[in-house]
Amino acid sequence: MSSSASTAASSGYVRDARDPRHLDRAVADLLAGLRRWRLGAALARLDIRNRYRGSVLGPFWMTASTAIMVVGIGLLYSTLFKLTLREYLPFLAVSLLVWGTINQIVADACQSFISSEGVIRQMPLPYTVHVLRFVFRNAIIAAHSLPLIAVVMLACGVLPGPEAIFVIPGLLLLAINGFSVGLFLGMVCARFRDIPQVVASFMQFAFFLSPILWKPELLGEMQVLLPLNPIYVLMETVRGPLVEGGAGLRIWAAALFYTAASCTIALLFFVRFRSRIAFWV
Repeated sequence: MSSSASTAASSGYVRDARDPRHLDRAVADLLAGLRRWRLGAALARLDIRNRYRGSVLGPFWMTASTAIMVVGIGLLYSTLFKLTLREYLPFLAVSLLVWGTINQIVADACQSFISSEGVIRQMPLPYTVHVLRFVFRNAIIAAHSLPLIAVVMLACGVLPGPEAIFVIPGLLLLAINGFSVGLFLGMVCARFRDIPQVVASFMQFAFFLSPILWKPELLGEMQVLLPLNPIYVLMETVRGPLVEGGAGLRIWAAALFYTAASCTIALLFFVRFRSRIAFWV
């Protein structure tokens, strides 16, 4: 036995090119990353602190921007759609907040590994920690805008009923999809650096196709096709319980289907290409 082989055997690490064990290593990375979720949360808080260093309002600048959009767009589109402000403003406030969170999650997903290039090359951390990092970061930023929804609802005299409890599983599905999309897009965009521009163009297109500024009822009979839009489905699991009396069973079934599909695709890619991420970044 050669000296290198004896050294590898004594250290307990033996690599066989004929048996790369991609699945075992991917699952081990996933579990190790989930066990270190506190590290991902701490890195997310550090990102927010560094991003808004020297700022007076910090993340609340986004809250102020959303508030201005709600008032401005609400006054205009409520007139165009012939809706009362009491009916339209709560819908618009929740829609813009959820859409902003989804849009930012997708944008950050494209950079989940690229932005962590230095850490990936220098420290043996699970790759999933970097994905958790941006998921926690967007969750914290979105939480700063939650008081805006409460203010709009109180001002309009519209309060959610007991079905609002279903917001919790809706947010959970949104977080799971954010994690899986971050895992998938993080690898694809690390390999092909022009993909983020394609994704950004797609999200602009999806904004106009999704009922964010307009209500689903305006489609009339075509409303039955909306569950084919995964962005609408994920939005409705959060928005429906707050302003529309809850989401229907078809919405929840579609949300579970899209979540299972995104997790499956992300896992398949992670198993196959995990070992190449360090070279791609």
